Amino acid sequence: MDKHNSSELLNSDFSLSKNASSDSLDSDSKSSSLNSKHGQDSSQLLGDIQLLDGEKVMGVARDVTYLCPYSGPSRGVLKVTNYQLHFRPTEATSLQTTLSVPLGVVSRIEKVGGASSKGENSYGIEVFCKDMRNLRFAHKQENHSRRGIFEKLQQLAFPLSHRLPLFAFSYSESFPEDGWHVFEPIAELRRMGVNNDMWRITRINDKYEICDSYPSIWAVPAAANDDLLRSVAAFRSRGRIPVLAWIHPSSQATITRCSQPLVGVSGKRSREDERYIQLIMDANAQAHKLFIMDARPSANAIANKAKGGGYESEDAYQNAELVFLDIHNIHVMRESLRKLKELCFPQIDQTRWFSGIEASCWLKHIKCILAGAVRIVDKVENHKTSVLVHCSDGWDRTAQLTALAMLMLDPYYRTLRGFQVLIEKEWLAFGHKFQLRIGHGDERHSDADRSPVFVQWVDCVWQLQQQFPTAFEFTERLLITIVDHLYSCRFGTFLFNTERERVKEEVKNKTVSLWSYINSRQDLYLNPLYWGPSSGVGAQAQYSRPQIVLVPVASLRIIKLWKALYCRWNPTMRQQDPIYQRTRELVALRAQLEAAAAAAAGDHAARHRLALTPPRVASPHHV
Repeated sequence: MDKHNSSELLNSDFSLSKNASSDSLDSDSKSSSLNSKHGQDSSQLLGDIQLLDGEKVMGVARDVTYLCPYSGPSRGVLKVTNYQLHFRPTEATSLQTTLSVPLGVVSRIEKVGGASSKGENSYGIEVFCKDMRNLRFAHKQENHSRRGIFEKLQQLAFPLSHRLPLFAFSYSESFPEDGWHVFEPIAELRRMGVNNDMWRITRINDKYEICDSYPSIWAVPAAANDDLLRSVAAFRSRGRIPVLAWIHPSSQATITRCSQPLVGVSGKRSREDERYIQLIMDANAQAHKLFIMDARPSANAIANKAKGGGYESEDAYQNAELVFLDIHNIHVMRESLRKLKELCFPQIDQTRWFSGIEASCWLKHIKCILAGAVRIVDKVENHKTSVLVHCSDGWDRTAQLTALAMLMLDPYYRTLRGFQVLIEKEWLAFGHKFQLRIGHGDERHSDADRSPVFVQWVDCVWQLQQQFPTAFEFTERLLITIVDHLYSCRFGTFLFNTERERVKEEVKNKTVSLWSYINSRQDLYLNPLYWGPSSGVGAQAQYSRPQIVLVPVASLRIIKLWKALYCRWNPTMRQQDPIYQRTRELVALRAQLEAAAAAAAGDHAARHRLALTPPRVASPHHV
């Protein structure tokens, strides 16, 4: 069997059961993909559990009952490895097969009941997950199995809190392509035409001394020397100066990103920062104005002055217009998702479904982010005006806005590989704090830095897919795979907070990239309705062709709840048809038809050439 059948099904590590499981996207599968062969030489089978390379069974508890909120209690064997929690019923039924949950998904673990607990299934463990579900297991007190499993789960689900490495550093499966080479900063800048007369590539941050949360390679105005860059960094929060994110191929209007200026309550000014912003404006000859899109509500931006931050004064920054986009902070978003989880799991109250969604404000926040990105796109595309985007520190809301705007503006980012480049560049290289926001391997579940910022952005991408079903080379299956492995800690892609930390921890040498896994079976994620440049087309050719700009309707009348992600654990909310199997069949059929059309065109051209060839006339000397 092929070595990479581990990629055969979406969420190969997240399959639950045919009915009680998540995988709305694997609804055409009859069993957990953990039970499918990962590869004869890349994993091993231990009893009923398929182990990944580097995975080991660390604890076993028998006669444990999984209390499924949908199919009821099921007695079986609970195993804990250094990667996953695995439950197998001793008597498999049509309602329940296996449960396999990566430990990276676990947010917290609590003991339920004590020595005096009397009721059936009242003594055990409850596991709270980051992916909108909770799991509860009942243990028999006389077996004395709870303590050992609880301690193993605490240790292995939160390895960093126990001075242990994350599983990604043990996992070693090989794939045909090395996903660490998907994003090359210089190549991506050259795809956009940099270096040019107005923009240059600089390695001033090669040792991360100017800004430790920025990448080592930047694109900055050609007229800005290194001394000016250092002065600007001193006036921007965390040293995150304005640098190029994207440049329009025809108008040269740009999207740049940064953090807030350190104006404080006294209204400090920096001549160097003002001059630098003017250079960004001057780099676009099409317009004599710059829009500064501040992602925050104006009240929040004003409050930040008391902490030494603030926003640009239009008096100090000539020809710049400041716009507040009213996107709330990470704490508001965390609370919003908590309310949504209460609505979606475990049971859905039909009488308050719509009022509950409204009360969570989740869709309202999605609308605000989309609307902000649309305003950026309008200024760049229609007004040919450059836009500078920032929030407070420039690694949360700023990344949401720039990455969404670039997705709308540039068809390359809507291809399978281009989307990977976009995530690598705007989220990973520019220092979105994945470690703090997700809490990889950290038991501090109530940490104020936790927030679903990246998941919220992926939701916005899904909203774009719903409004433009032929514009993306990939389906929502890719998005859900990315979200699942955002938590799983199987791959090194989303580990740590900054590029500097990943370089220090040698992530590219010691872990596997998520893109290696995804690109090994691209056919699983391809959209049969896609009509646009493919990943196989030369990047430069894609960038130079006419741009197809997406302008979504950012309205609550149009925006929908992504049930396939948030409600997938509830069998009553899952798609019943094996839609993703059909999608794969359509992709294969499309490829066959394209090949047949190409062959027919070739035959037609050959016959046409033959028809135009004049008949050979016999020589009179041979008559």
